[in-house]
Amino acid sequence: MVDVIGQYKRYQDELDSAILSVVRSGAYINGPAVKRFEREMAEYLQVPHAIACASGTDALQIALMAIGVKPGDEIITTPFTFVATTETIALLGAKPIYADIDPKTFNIDPEKIAEKISPRTKAILPVHIFGQPCNISSIKEIADAHHVYLIEDAAQAVGASWQGKKVCGFGDISSISFYPSKNLGAFGDGGMITAANDELADTLRSIANHGASKTYFHDRLGVNSRLDSIQAAILSVKLKYLDAWNARRREIADIYTKIFAIHSDSIQTPFVHPDAEPIWHQYSIIISNRDRVMATLKAEGIPTNIYYPVPLHLQPAYHSYGGKNGDYPNTEFASAHILSLPMHSEMTNDEATYIAETTIHHIQNAAQ
Repeated sequence: MVDVIGQYKRYQDELDSAILSVVRSGAYINGPAVKRFEREMAEYLQVPHAIACASGTDALQIALMAIGVKPGDEIITTPFTFVATTETIALLGAKPIYADIDPKTFNIDPEKIAEKISPRTKAILPVHIFGQPCNISSIKEIADAHHVYLIEDAAQAVGASWQGKKVCGFGDISSISFYPSKNLGAFGDGGMITAANDELADTLRSIANHGASKTYFHDRLGVNSRLDSIQAAILSVKLKYLDAWNARRREIADIYTKIFAIHSDSIQTPFVHPDAEPIWHQYSIIISNRDRVMATLKAEGIPTNIYYPVPLHLQPAYHSYGGKNGDYPNTEFASAHILSLPMHSEMTNDEATYIAETTIHHIQNAAQ
């Protein structure tokens, strides 16, 4: 699905040198490499502040803590995403309130968000799923109109743009993951939080460092969430190539889409909004007979995956928050029919063509 080893080999000398420089420095936590990477990311995303942390999940939790989320608060989000989005809300005693997705983009539907606003709404937490920016300008209008926080979950979308502006630049806060399979991936866990103003940035930094404003002086409840200097050094190297890698993913996506286009009766390809520039963290199609197609592709040596097989409102861990079959039909349909194909910057045109043509062959066979 993702060729992390191939990418490493391509940039091995530069990456090894960056790692060794940190090892030799002795500054392994919150050292110069981390500060440099924070500055580079803030500049790249065109945001005032970027604060490194230990994971994308931590980034979400710290963001929610920074806006003062407490038991009884409601956070509007999508049921079609990785569990961390709901998990962090629940861990703070708040309640996830789901809004169904747009069936074409798989992103949260702004019209559904507007229906879920209540006096208990503390924040809206949209996810830019699969590297496709959601309609974040419309969501921001809703948040501003109701005076609630907007937190962008950009775990899968670093480098994606909406109306020419990079995601992470619309919300009060955004969260980022550097999990190894991400478009900008570390060699382990890592995350980042961005902030739109100085006050939020100070709060986020403090929470990520045990709630301290300075060593041994703790002003608030915090956590221990730091990005290792080695990971920061690796990510600084990779950031220089991110736009090129994302452009290559767009080329792969175009190959897939053009080949699948003549079979639109049996394959729904991803829709790209005119205002969106995606980065294709995943390339996901909607098909019938998914399990059979997956099995036959596996036999051909083509990996596939399902993101996500069970919507969050139907996960056993979250039954207490309500939600049953039929509540979010677009999400439930996507979970039952979606299939993600290999997508990475190291893929050749011939490989992409082979994957697409083989996928078509097995979809047609499964339908017979």
